[in-house]
Amino acid sequence: MVGFAALNRYRCEDAIEPSRYHSPGIVARTAVRLPSEAGPVAHCGDFVMAFLSHHLISGVSAVSLTLTGAFALAPAAQAAPSPAPAFAPPPVNATVDYQIGEAYPPPAGVTVVTRDRNDRPVAGLYNLCYVNAFQTQPDETDWWKLNHDNLLLKDKRGRYVEDPDWGETLLDTSTPAKREALAGIVGGWITGCAAAGFKAVEPDNIDSYSRSKGLLTKAGAVAYLQLLATRSHAAGLAIAQKNSTELGTAGKAAGLDFVVAEQCGEYDECRDYTSVYGNNVIDIEYTNKGFTKACASIGAQTSVIRRDVNVTAPGSRTYKYQAC
Repeated sequence: MVGFAALNRYRCEDAIEPSRYHSPGIVARTAVRLPSEAGPVAHCGDFVMAFLSHHLISGVSAVSLTLTGAFALAPAAQAAPSPAPAFAPPPVNATVDYQIGEAYPPPAGVTVVTRDRNDRPVAGLYNLCYVNAFQTQPDETDWWKLNHDNLLLKDKRGRYVEDPDWGETLLDTSTPAKREALAGIVGGWITGCAAAGFKAVEPDNIDSYSRSKGLLTKAGAVAYLQLLATRSHAAGLAIAQKNSTELGTAGKAAGLDFVVAEQCGEYDECRDYTSVYGNNVIDIEYTNKGFTKACASIGAQTSVIRRDVNVTAPGSRTYKYQAC
């Protein structure tokens, strides 16, 4: 068995890292090489226990003083990574309000509301966070130009490419590096939505590639959506496909959870969405004709509402709201 000479030769304090035992009685459980009779490798604590159990001599107390703290504490087990927060799409066939133009107290009976990311969610309701993820908001274009001009789409002559209807500059999703950079920025907004209390995110203008003069592709948009879906789910938010029937099943395959459609009744597209997402569809119509058609087509199973095209608040001359 291990003798006194072994103790002198393999003194535990020689194997202990000094920087690791600032507190009395707590030291590193450092492995040391012992003679062959003790096995190829042991730990300081094991070594001392073996010595003391077979050599109970009067000098033990001195040895104990020399080896104060040699008995190691097992390292604390690392905590398992926290699971991602749970997320769920809006309840099916709920009464919805669409308030991306201006926030106001929802009508009675409404349980699901969409609001802009800069507005506060409504307490006690399921809130969707509107994010213009593929184009600039008009009042934010200067910020993009100042801070991230390289992420704005330009034609071969260096001119910004804009949405002709809304005057919004398109974000450039043409390369993996640009998509990653955009996902970092917009992903920060998504994290902010979660922190504010929203339950889902609605990334708008997915179909910006169709207005890009051939500079962007659907594949690039889907790849970017996948990054946003990953970020949303990690934050505990569901994520919508906003319009874009041409995605087919690609949006759902990228991780999208439900649909927010505009005028699917007007353009006979409602069944295109329900064939992929089932009844997880919210439709906003801006004409009486479209509203009537959508209510007749999918209104019994999904959420369909009528709004004015500028999504104004009550008190406005153009304000309209109706649900079926």
